Parts: sequence; C-alpha cells; structure tokens
Amino acid sequence: MEPVNEQPNLLMGFYFYPRGGSAHACAALAAELTRAGMPVTLVAGSRSDGDPLAIATRFFGYCDVFPVDFTRALRAPDPARTDPGPGGAPMHASYEDRPGAEDPVFATLDDEAFELHVAAWQRELERAATGGVDVLYLHHLTPINEAAARAFPDVPVIGHTHGSELLMLEAIDSGPPAEWAHAEAWAQRMREWAAACERLVVNSEQGRERAARLLGVDRARFELIPNGFSDDFAPRPIDRAAHWRKHLVREPRGWAPGEPPGSVSYTEADLDALRGVTLLNVGRFTAVKRLRLLIETFARAQPRFDEPAALVLVGGYPGEWEDEHPLETVRRVGASNVFLAGWHEQSALPDFLNASDVLVHPSANEQFGQVLVEAMACAVPTIAVNRGGPAQIVEHGATGWLVPPDDPQALEEALVEAVNDRRRREQMGLNARRKALASYGWSQIAARTQQLVASVADAPMAASATR
Repeated sequence: MEPVNEQPNLLMGFYFYPRGGSAHACAALAAELTRAGMPVTLVAGSRSDGDPLAIATRFFGYCDVFPVDFTRALRAPDPARTDPGPGGAPMHASYEDRPGAEDPVFATLDDEAFELHVAAWQRELERAATGGVDVLYLHHLTPINEAAARAFPDVPVIGHTHGSELLMLEAIDSGPPAEWAHAEAWAQRMREWAAACERLVVNSEQGRERAARLLGVDRARFELIPNGFSDDFAPRPIDRAAHWRKHLVREPRGWAPGEPPGSVSYTEADLDALRGVTLLNVGRFTAVKRLRLLIETFARAQPRFDEPAALVLVGGYPGEWEDEHPLETVRRVGASNVFLAGWHEQSALPDFLNASDVLVHPSANEQFGQVLVEAMACAVPTIAVNRGGPAQIVEHGATGWLVPPDDPQALEEALVEAVNDRRRREQMGLNARRKALASYGWSQIAARTQQLVASVADAPMAASATR
C-alpha cells in the first residue's frame, strides 16, 4: 500500500479583531485551504462586546478557530496594557494613529507593554497547537511573530504583509511624531520578524518592491500571490430600488461621529439620484482611502454629469475614522446625493456591487485592493489609483480607469466619463469579469498557497540563523 501523503498542520495567526480587508483575505484563504484538506488552525483576535461580526468564531467560521478575546481587557482603564488571562489578550495595537482610539498606535507602546502582548499571544498559540504545528502562517508583522518564535523556535514561518504595516514604517522613516516615543524599537522588531520568515507573501509586484525596500529583505524571499474573490461575487439580477430603500431608509447603518449605526438615514425622496448611475466606494474610513478627496471631487463633477448620479459609501467600522469624517466632508462642501450606508458583512457585498455601476477606489497607497477584484467579478468596472496593487489589477481603458494618486482633476475626468458613457462602462464591466475569472479565483490562489506551505514544511529552515 502506498503511504498516505499527509498535508502539514498549519497554524495561522491574526493579531487584530476582524474589521478590514486583511481579515477578509485571511478568512477566505483559511476556508479554501481547509476545503482542500489542509489542517488549518487559526488563532485570531476577537471582540464579544458589540458587533457580532467582530467575533472571530463567526467571522472566520470555516476552519478551526481559537478566538483571543479583547473584551475583558477593554473594560480596564488601560486596555492595551492589561492581560485578562487565558482566552484573552491585551487590546491589540494599530499601525494607524487615531487619537482616543481603543487601539493605540504600536509606536507608543514601551518594552513592558510589548512583553505583555507577546506573553499573552504565546500562551494562546500554545493552547491552540495541541495537535502539532508544521508551518506557521502569520498575517501582518505583529507581536504574534515574537510569540511564535518563542513558542515554536524550530517551526518555519510564512509571513503575509498586507500593506498597513508598511505605512507605519514609511511614517517612521520619514520622521515620526514626537509622541511615537518607541517608533525605532518597533521598526527594528518588524524588520527582524520579516527577516526570520522563510517566505513573505505579498499581493503585487509593486508591493514586493516596496516591502523589500522597507523591510530590508531580499526580494527573492517574497512570494507573489494575489488575493481573490469567492463564487458569491458574480453578476446577478437585483431590484436596485428595493436594495437601496432597505439599506438607506428602512434599515440604515450609516453613522455620524460619536453616534451609533443608524444615526444617518435617508428618506424615499432622497433616493431619486440612485435611479441614475450609482458610484460605490467600499472600505474603512482611514486617511489613506482618500474619502475626503472623493467626496470633494464628486461634488465638483456633478454639474458635468449627463444624468443623475449618486455616490454610496459602504464601510467605516462603527466609531472608527481618521482625518475628516465623510459626513463632515459632505456637510462642509455641500455635496448632494452622497449616501453613507454603514458597515456590512462580506456576504452582503455582492448585492451592493450588483446594485451599482462603478466602483471608485481612490486609495493612495494600496498593497493590493481586494474589493477591486470582487467588483470585477461582478462585472462592475473600477476607478482606481495607478500605484501599487490597483495598477496591476485594473487595465486602464479596458477594465476601468487608472488615475494618478491624489490628482483631483484626473479623478474628476474619470468620474465624468464613467457616468456619461454607458456603453463604454458596460463593456469595461464585461472585460473585468473575464479578467477576474482568469486570474483571481480563491481556489486557484489557495492551490498556490498550498504548494508554498508544503515547500516550506519540507525544506530546511533558511532563516534559522536570523531566528
């Protein structure tokens, strides 16, 4: 009898509670690898004090999930410096500096706080690894990397950079704010963690060049594997009027600064513009997403539209924003026909895309841009920035429009053309669907990741000296 070719036991780590694009990528990858027969255990941050989508066992429900709950720490006066004990950890830190946020920027945490995070995550990783670990797959560069090195010094590590860590490194290299007292220590740690990985996954060629430069790691150590889309993302008939009535009038989730979801709502009369061309933006309310630029440019472009057009913002995790809140921008510039639809789970996104005509994604520095791929899979053309991942995903003039970063005039011209040229818009959507099917299915991506995990499990640890 031939010996059974067993797949390696994969232990994944995700330091944050689920709320952004990297969490969706982690969930999809873990699910596909599990379906392919790989034993996957995911240790992930979680919150059980509010939004059910922040609960790791619900969000990452397709593999063996060990939640690390921050809720008990959040009840303490200093959540990021409080370890609640088994099953929990201090509230995670962040790559983003948002004054007053529950998750402080990493660069403000001292050595004592760092060691507290590492010890808690080491305990949780060891609790989850009773079945054995052959390969570690760690998303982002976080204290989990240090915890894993201490718990499993002989287990090879695959790191997956999603881009937000690189933004913080760029801020440190350009001169951090005075309150980032421990910036250099964190930059050094992140570079050491990257150097200790056998392989580092990035989602685009430009992302690889950027990560290699910032992390000081040989570009040959990087694996170029994109994110993808699930089968739920496909063109489908939808009653647009009923969809927008439900999400903007009857069951609103938009929110104002300091107010709960549903504090921003609309009337039936407000929805008239949605009978024309609907432009959609999806994402968190972070400064890099350039929502202020988008709203200002949309307002300037409106007099040039040949038919009514609306801009819908889907996203913005409740209570979390950087820069100017989008509602404040709308009020400041007097923009009409801009709608805040609030935060929705991933399963709702295909309907939002199918109820729209164009996805607009002006993010200035995107490592990949998963929502672009998901829109393309739904035959929705995209407007994005000619930099990073979007520059490789979107084919200008064929599947969408690429504009220079932070260029309001170029963005305005793209918006006007997208609204006014229905025939071109629809042809681009068809082209986008074909490209998505050819390049970005999660099953294809999981197969490549499976090969990577197997090769790392079988090879001697090249990074052992660094560890």
